[in-house]
Amino acid sequence: MSLFRKGLAVALAALSVSLGVVAADAAPRKIVGAYYGNWYSGSKPISSIPTNTPITHLFYAFALIENGKCVMPAATAAKDFADIRDLKKRKPSLKALISLGGWGAGGFSDAALTAESRKTLVRSCVDLFFTDGTFDGIDLDWEFPVYGGPVEIKDRPEDKRNMTLLTRDFRKALGSRKLVTAALPTGRLQTDGPYDPAKSFELRELSKIMDFINVMTYDMGTGFSPVATFNAGFREVANDPMPAADRKWNNVVGAIDYYQRHGVSPRKMVLGTPFYGRGFNVKTEGPQHGLYQAYDSAFWVDGYEEALRLKASPGWKEYWHPVAQSPWLYNAAEKKFVSYENPRSIGIRADFARSRGLLGTFMWELGHDDAQYSLLKAMSR
Repeated sequence: MSLFRKGLAVALAALSVSLGVVAADAAPRKIVGAYYGNWYSGSKPISSIPTNTPITHLFYAFALIENGKCVMPAATAAKDFADIRDLKKRKPSLKALISLGGWGAGGFSDAALTAESRKTLVRSCVDLFFTDGTFDGIDLDWEFPVYGGPVEIKDRPEDKRNMTLLTRDFRKALGSRKLVTAALPTGRLQTDGPYDPAKSFELRELSKIMDFINVMTYDMGTGFSPVATFNAGFREVANDPMPAADRKWNNVVGAIDYYQRHGVSPRKMVLGTPFYGRGFNVKTEGPQHGLYQAYDSAFWVDGYEEALRLKASPGWKEYWHPVAQSPWLYNAAEKKFVSYENPRSIGIRADFARSRGLLGTFMWELGHDDAQYSLLKAMSR
């Protein structure tokens, strides 16, 4: 390369950063992302992650916002950060990102409101997390700008634009050598009822600024759903009673189609897979063993091992849906329905991510896998 061309390339790269835009080919060819919840530090510490893990990006959850600044409330953070640095020494290709926010995390709307408040937040995050080599980027998990999040969390109509401006400010502060990503939702039912991600996020513009987007293709059947249903159904199921306008997008394939329709390139999307389950105490069994039945209450299934324990317990039986491409469990005596994923269903989603040219796959979250990392192996294939 001539000196002139080299100088031009450097200038263009600098201009891209100054404008808050990252080059489309800046992200790696393949991503196997893992969210790590710091609440697992005692039982499944970061130090136990093997060096030969297929994980390429580790997302440490969660930092929070207090009084407009980044804070890290976890008591184990210092040890966890040291373990992350050690893991990176043993696996130099690994990238670690600090994930800011999460479900129920407030403070975003106020912190993103003005240029000055955004500057304060970004500077506090840089000072707190990017001085000792632990982290290679930040992952923004604002759930949700404008509407859709917990009722006690402040939101505003201006949030949609301010999310983009905040992302741009992080890009400018961190430069092109650090990663800026986000986990964005797909589930069509949230606290305020029917939900549309495009009303919360400027998807096309965000995808141009960010290195990639973790598309949360799960939480599609939760306690906000009127019936027991799949947490992460693969395709639209014709007899799903959800209104057709929302049902079309409330599945893995539909969600990716929707994001692409709104200007997000497949090369900027990472497909989410859930390593946990969703349960419903249904009122009647119905013709499909609890599926699409009204329920009295919902419950959490804390990972793959818990689902396997249920499956092996008396009274439980496993079923498979050919369109949703997911298993479910049903206990007729207790009228309990459980949606979860297994290596077969997650492998199907990994194949889909590859066939559609997506950057890769990620999961929520690593602590929910079994001791053999069965789901991670299926996800990373």
